[in-house]
Amino acid sequence: MPLVRATYRPPFLFKSAHYATVWCGLFRKVDIPQKRERITLPDGDFLDLDWSFQSTDNSQSTSASLLRRSSSATKAERLPVDRPSNSSSVAILLHGLEGHAQRPYMTGNANWLNQHGIDACAVNFRGCSGETNKLYRSYHSGATEDLDAVVQHLIAKGYDKVYLVGISLGGNMLLKYLGEEREVPEQVQAGIAISAPCDLYASLQCIMSFENTLYAKRFKDHLVAKLYRKQKLYPKKLTNGTINEIKNLKDFDDIYTSKAHGFADAMDYYEQCSSGQFLSRLKRPALLLNAKDDTFLKDGCYPIDEARRNPKLFLEMPKYGGHVGFVGEDNVAYSERRVLEFIKENSAFK
Repeated sequence: MPLVRATYRPPFLFKSAHYATVWCGLFRKVDIPQKRERITLPDGDFLDLDWSFQSTDNSQSTSASLLRRSSSATKAERLPVDRPSNSSSVAILLHGLEGHAQRPYMTGNANWLNQHGIDACAVNFRGCSGETNKLYRSYHSGATEDLDAVVQHLIAKGYDKVYLVGISLGGNMLLKYLGEEREVPEQVQAGIAISAPCDLYASLQCIMSFENTLYAKRFKDHLVAKLYRKQKLYPKKLTNGTINEIKNLKDFDDIYTSKAHGFADAMDYYEQCSSGQFLSRLKRPALLLNAKDDTFLKDGCYPIDEARRNPKLFLEMPKYGGHVGFVGEDNVAYSERRVLEFIKENSAFK
């Protein structure tokens, strides 16, 4: 019965789900040096990977090839990464909707793992690194083919142990990856999903509720702005009239996400890509850390029955935490500590 007892006790102010969510998303700062590597995907598109490496302190001093970025998208120098550390372990970090590798939940995880001997490869999904991707398609919560490409790339570099850490949308992706009918490479040891929408449609309904109006508008505005940039590459597919039809997040998935990625419509996309249906077939130990007060999540995102009967699924449901809002001491989030603990407890990490 891998129902994990949560020990998270936040400071008083962060018992407010919205306060915790907003503070961690907009005001928390964890700046680390990163080196960027661009890889070419099998379909000819690209992904930008932002690397940081094991360190004995927080400085992680490297050469002049450092990447620092604010929350606004910017271009970064592209450099080959040849594994300047001796670590045999690496964590692949996957961000959430309209995130990127410099979000504090990404740099926070990278920094904590680096301090404990694990390299971090923070993935920028297609179109999320400050440069529009080449193809009409972009990214979505079920695009496990891109995750698999990164896994294979890291194994080719010689890493013996690969861990998957996904936040929000990225958490849904990694759970789907571990439960699909695919052979997961033996080097992949474990996965940790944080604030993951295992039921995409239920989560969408939550985000589009009155309580979450400001979040929904922020997501929608960011997504539409990207479509206008993509319109320059595909003016016949993305007309002003088409983009103007998008009034909410479901419209975006009906008009763009589903059509660009081979789904019939938004509901078909949600049904095929929700990770809840893949949990019974997990091929590696996986921790799902979803706060009970997360206003983005609903019942289907708390798979209690599945965790009780599945020895590979570890479900932890703290009373507090909001959406990726697990504030912790010394600017190390509770979720980041749990990532490292789970890696040590449920993998071959030494």
